[in-house]
Amino acid sequence: MSARDTDWDGVRLHVVTGKGGTGKTTVAASLALALAAGGRQVLLIEVEGRQGIAQLFDCPPLPYEERKVAVAPDGGDVYALAVDPEEAMLEYLEMFYNIKRAGKALGKMGLIDFATTIAPGLRDVLLTGKASEAVRRRDKSGRFIYDAVVMDAPPTGRISRFLNVNAEVAGLAKVGPIRNHADTVMRVIRSPETAVHFVTLLEEMPVQETLDGVTELREIGLPVGGLMINMVRPPLLPADELDLAVHDELDVEAIRMGIKAAGIEDRTAEIADALAEEAADHARRTALQEREKARLADAHVPQYELPHLSDGMDLAGLYELAAELRRQGAA
Repeated sequence: MSARDTDWDGVRLHVVTGKGGTGKTTVAASLALALAAGGRQVLLIEVEGRQGIAQLFDCPPLPYEERKVAVAPDGGDVYALAVDPEEAMLEYLEMFYNIKRAGKALGKMGLIDFATTIAPGLRDVLLTGKASEAVRRRDKSGRFIYDAVVMDAPPTGRISRFLNVNAEVAGLAKVGPIRNHADTVMRVIRSPETAVHFVTLLEEMPVQETLDGVTELREIGLPVGGLMINMVRPPLLPADELDLAVHDELDVEAIRMGIKAAGIEDRTAEIADALAEEAADHARRTALQEREKARLADAHVPQYELPHLSDGMDLAGLYELAAELRRQGAA
């Protein structure tokens, strides 16, 4: 860890994105736990309506309100919120136009869903606006309510459009509350208080999509955070043996002798051949990981490696990943 407490001192909005299947929601939840450790208050927000956070924390589906879902190591709390676009629209109408009752009637008529469908930029303003409001919210003494906000954001392929709400509402509103709301959101997203983290696997397609996403965010001036490399498998063989295995040059006869020395006499040759093939597969996977890791280095941002959990993902696994993120200085 550096002289600073973490790699993200001063960051209060952590946006987590990643290609589908990389464990984006799992990493977002683990990051929230890591950030809350030591007595801090963290809000974890999901915006895709999948109730993935509730499943991870083994709690009932989240309503459109902030609820405590976990206690972090050494104290601290994680709250969670599932942002519903229709509820966010009603909240927006009440906040800026004071028409809550009319808004509910519009919702029943389906007009809110219609509005966010024909103007998807408005939907994104409402979703990102909820996160930016939570970042800015203070109590009566002027202290921030939350020390950090973590957003489980849309996948990498949509992240730049989702966050660049000013561009999305340019044709929708030049002035007025919507425009002002979008400007407020963008001030938070473009500020040093925000970091967009990418979750990836050490596989060709997720790595390429991650690198493309980093480039795209930089082109539009949005803040790139770190690369969360998920499900990393450690090498099980020494480097020299991995090199032999990847080229199918392992000494199979030595493996057979080892099997016999272990007291296994039946099917020795068959077992040795199977073990050699397993070793070769492992060596090829390890070599692939190293190649993709080298490609990710071209992004020139901090990297965090999270282990593959052989027992699957549960609440204990979230705490294990959170501890690893803290150890590596991500939180």
